[in-house]
Amino acid sequence: MTTLLQRATASTAGYDTLPLRLGAGVIFAAHGAQKLFGWFGGHGLEGTAAWMASIGLEPGVLMAALAGSAEFFGGLALIIGLLVRPAAVVLALTMLVAIFTVHIGNGLFMANNGYEFGLALLVISIGLAIRGAGSASIDQKLSAKTTQ
Repeated sequence: MTTLLQRATASTAGYDTLPLRLGAGVIFAAHGAQKLFGWFGGHGLEGTAAWMASIGLEPGVLMAALAGSAEFFGGLALIIGLLVRPAAVVLALTMLVAIFTVHIGNGLFMANNGYEFGLALLVISIGLAIRGAGSASIDQKLSAKTTQ
């Protein structure tokens, strides 16, 4: 179990990931809150489920719950710096699904509902999955404890 925790919390020291974690974490958590709870002008779980079903992501409720939970809880994990690597992997997969099921046919630019925003979040998530949470994180503290 300690080895699994060490792998999940492993992180390269430095503060360079902090702005990426905070910025992406807020965006992901807010989008997840829209999907799950209807906050920030979102449609909540039922509305998101109906939309997902309408574009072929079935079963809609399950897909909405998975996407919303990944974004909300993954975003919170990024913000506090806990289990950043696994959260970033889940968020990257979520962005791949969003890009290829919703945005790819609209081209790159957001003005046409394209994939540029999803791509930016995907790249940030991949970077965090590779680098880890950094020095200002719970992961760094946990990692230091498990190596003692």
